[in-house]
Amino acid sequence: MELEKKWYVIHTYSGYENKVKANLERKIHSMGMEDKIFNVIVPVEKETEKRNGKEKVVERKIFPGYVLLEMIVDERSWYIVRNTPGVTGFVGSNTKPVPLTEEEANRILKAMGMDKPTELDVEVGDQVNITSGAFENFVATITEIDYSKSKIKGVVDIFGRETAIEADFDQIEKI
Repeated sequence: MELEKKWYVIHTYSGYENKVKANLERKIHSMGMEDKIFNVIVPVEKETEKRNGKEKVVERKIFPGYVLLEMIVDERSWYIVRNTPGVTGFVGSNTKPVPLTEEEANRILKAMGMDKPTELDVEVGDQVNITSGAFENFVATITEIDYSKSKIKGVVDIFGRETAIEADFDQIEKI
């Protein structure tokens, strides 16, 4: 198995992509796999739709039934992803997932407008809204910013207790 960070594609039941993403993010956090599984993305594109004379921006899944993962594949990370509810398998063979080429991954991320931001208009101590992931709709206070990984670390108040979280730059918005 490869020990390099690459993008992989997993099959899910169609319509369960966001649920699988949330399950995986929870599992990654609870099992301490943040150093092996970095990003879980449901590829979507924004479209403008007209309904009743009003324009509305909606998200459409680019690849229904698929979720992208940026990860280092080893026995444990492969097992954790493979045994997440709703995941039917990796694209590739059953024993060895086949990574996307860098060009394929970049093309998909660019189509989603997700060229990795390397700058952020927030500082340590600022509060941000979490826009996706297991802590979606929570407010976090930033404790650390890692520009090399495009991630922030912060704390979220859950049931009156502070919980440490990690989020990508594209998963937060300044309040």
